[in-house]
Amino acid sequence: MENFPVINMKNLNGDKRASTMEHIKDACENWGFFELVNHGIPHEMMDTVERLTKGHYKKCMEQRFKELVASKALEGVQVEITDMDWESTFFLRHLPVSNISQVPDLDNEYRTIMKEFAVRLEKLAEELLDLLCENLGLEKGYLKKAFYGSKGPNFGTNVSNYPPCPKPELIKGLRPHTDAGGVILLFQDDKVSGLQLLKGDQWVDVPPMKHSIVVNLGDQLEVITNGKYKSVLHRVIAQTDGNRMSLASFYNPGNDAVIYPAPALLEKEAEERKEVYPKFVFDDYMKLYAGLKFQAKEPRFELMKNVEANVTMGPIATA
Repeated sequence: MENFPVINMKNLNGDKRASTMEHIKDACENWGFFELVNHGIPHEMMDTVERLTKGHYKKCMEQRFKELVASKALEGVQVEITDMDWESTFFLRHLPVSNISQVPDLDNEYRTIMKEFAVRLEKLAEELLDLLCENLGLEKGYLKKAFYGSKGPNFGTNVSNYPPCPKPELIKGLRPHTDAGGVILLFQDDKVSGLQLLKGDQWVDVPPMKHSIVVNLGDQLEVITNGKYKSVLHRVIAQTDGNRMSLASFYNPGNDAVIYPAPALLEKEAEERKEVYPKFVFDDYMKLYAGLKFQAKEPRFELMKNVEANVTMGPIATA
């Protein structure tokens, strides 16, 4: 298996830019995942986020998780559990309106650093979208506009911990799925592994690396690129020892954003007569995804074709 793609963003400035852009293109087309280093988010900020996230879990979440495990008698399971995950998680919404001040049990230092971290991640996500535009031959800003809708993008962070699991062969940390949204930026534990993606017919480890940001592409980018870039199945394998931290930040379209293949890409593919992905309102897709997250994505796309006739074009239809 070839090496998992690691992109050094410092190389985008200088004579290695072309080869770095090619590396990103290959990762988007053949992996759906890549890892960023020298991404511009200060290491000290990441260290603080990690320290406070792990402290918050110990103080506020660990006992609740143990009580949940006890209430469902999960420690003594003898058969595979397929309807839940070995995961302790909560969600922080950043855009369009932050919920950080309403989330209980967060101390002020944690609230403040997560707001600052979110601003950095938002900037990085938008920078990445423009790099993808460049590789796809789309005008700069196209993907950001496609995601914008009337109120801007949805952006939020799943703060998760995967505690030690006595029966990892019988219960997944997180069951296999593709992500519904746009571009996902993950700050993961650099010591405890567990994240895997499906490449061909093999599960491949996403290597823990200190101060890196792992990027993966969601279903919406597969639709907009008409399948040139693909969202990829991934999962978390629970570990018998070590608590794995995961902060996955989702830069997604706004609820009323109309998602459809970029016309400029369809023009290029006209001679190939490729099947065209559906057009839909993002919120309609999310309602469908909520019940089908852990199933194959292809039937979701097919189901969205059934509602396509009722969708009016978004404001960038002619872009």
